[in-house]
Amino acid sequence: MPNALTASSGEGIGEAAQTLISQSHSPIKRRSVDGPLPDVASPLLARVYAARGATSSEALDYQLKHLPHFSVLAEIDAAVDLLSDAVVHDHRIAVVGDFDADGATSTALARHALGAMGASRVAYRLPHRVHDGYGLSAGIVDALGDAGPGDMIVTVDNGISSFAGVRAAKARGWRVVVLDHHLPGPERPAADAIVNPNQPHGGGQLGELAGVGVTFYVMLALRSRLAKRGRGACLPRMSDYLDLVAIGTVADCVPMRRVNRALVAQGIRRIRAGRNRPGVTALLAAAGRPPKTLAASDIGFGIAPRINAAGRLDDMTVGVGCLLATSPSVARERANQLDTLNAQRRQTQNKMQAQADEAALDSPPAPGEDRPATQVVYRRDWHEGVVGLVAGRLAREWHRPAVAFAPSASGMAKGSARSIAGINVRDALAAVDANQPDLIDRFGGHAGAAGLTVAIDRIEQFREAFDDVIKAALTPAIATPAWITDGELGPNELSLESAIELRDGGPWGPGFEAPVFDGVFECLDARIVGDRHIKLRLANPHSMARLDAIWFNGNPDIMNASRLTLVYQPDVNHYNNRQQLQLVVLDAWGQGTGIRKE
Repeated sequence: MPNALTASSGEGIGEAAQTLISQSHSPIKRRSVDGPLPDVASPLLARVYAARGATSSEALDYQLKHLPHFSVLAEIDAAVDLLSDAVVHDHRIAVVGDFDADGATSTALARHALGAMGASRVAYRLPHRVHDGYGLSAGIVDALGDAGPGDMIVTVDNGISSFAGVRAAKARGWRVVVLDHHLPGPERPAADAIVNPNQPHGGGQLGELAGVGVTFYVMLALRSRLAKRGRGACLPRMSDYLDLVAIGTVADCVPMRRVNRALVAQGIRRIRAGRNRPGVTALLAAAGRPPKTLAASDIGFGIAPRINAAGRLDDMTVGVGCLLATSPSVARERANQLDTLNAQRRQTQNKMQAQADEAALDSPPAPGEDRPATQVVYRRDWHEGVVGLVAGRLAREWHRPAVAFAPSASGMAKGSARSIAGINVRDALAAVDANQPDLIDRFGGHAGAAGLTVAIDRIEQFREAFDDVIKAALTPAIATPAWITDGELGPNELSLESAIELRDGGPWGPGFEAPVFDGVFECLDARIVGDRHIKLRLANPHSMARLDAIWFNGNPDIMNASRLTLVYQPDVNHYNNRQQLQLVVLDAWGQGTGIRKE
């Protein structure tokens, strides 16, 4: 059982070895570099890249010509046959997406690309999280009505588990093409073609694509086919859609391996140069993120939450509408709508999180451990659109897989599961389902995140079953939280120039993590800013130069320490049209008392 659920606990560290620094706090594991360094201008970046397994300049070459060809995807010829016929003969095409940012960008990309390739009868439909549920459902098919000859439904970022929806579509005469990346079960829906790199023999080297990446590849293949059919004069440049690909890929937290890094890097390059759609410009303005210095983190913390807010609290049609807007004024209006929804989401999340934290404290620890094996929480007044965020924070804070449930309109409990490095939560749910086949109504997802539905009166039974599965998979290495860092920065590396190099050296993400460092600093001043953040004034341990640092939601126990061990990331702080070095503290613990004031 453990082998079915566990992955390497060092996932994302590349081939580099690790050295362990013992601390009374969470241990620090420092990456070390044993192999060659890539040939890049910055010694610091060379060291960071090599610690992630990128030991050659080829591994860092993000030109699109190095991407795997679309022909590696199984069934792509069958899918493109159907799509090209639909375009050439102007059949009706209904794009059915998902209610998250990956689904929204996939939908916008498919809708725009198909229209640009000559399809004039393209519509899109996004399921409502509360009323429709996930994916292509029979209700959505009923709303679309009967199909004419050749009419087609294309699912993007969903469909691999939409058995009832596909059956309903086929019964109404629709052809169905599924474009998905979620892990499949033992059976597959009866679609006319399924392009999913994660199905058996589906195109494994592209298995880490987000849904928008799969959609991009299929549209790329469709463009090639239409060019061979003599329609090359009116075909769009596929690079025009890379801003959408970058946003959806970062938002879905898929592994940032080489293919995804290339797609995101090229998308970020276009956005920095101003070659993106008005909706992206408007979203960046709403988030206060300057396009010219855009990094993947700006997408993850600025753009993605605003798009996701529509699917969590309202209707993802607002998000897709923003991405499809051609007028800057319309784009601004829709981006402002999303910004308002995101503020409401934060308020709802903060209330739910406080309640979840209180419930988590009452969970009994696992035998012989200081914390429970899992966190499973439920309240009847919670919003089902926000439970994924609650589960994610519980998983991070407790370093254990977590599931948060809320009641759904169907009367069932709808849950979101989040995991930790080394535990495949989708496989864990599959193990629960195998052990107790009638317990989970439905489930699906990834290694790190999954969704499920359970009867409300069986949540406690699910908690026990899930707990048993996770206990069997929790090895000491997985169960012990640790900070994995790139060590200390040298005397000349703790600088604004280094922070800019590291920011621009990405894209960083899961599997190619953003650089994190550790070190001991003299603390000159500490004060609370906002409600819960700690602003620090530090002395550089090498030069005693003054440094600013911020610890968001920091632990006030360190406020009186004179020396601090920090786990941190160098950041570029924009203030009054100036760029300054600022350390973003991820964790801290102190030595001594009595801060030496400046």
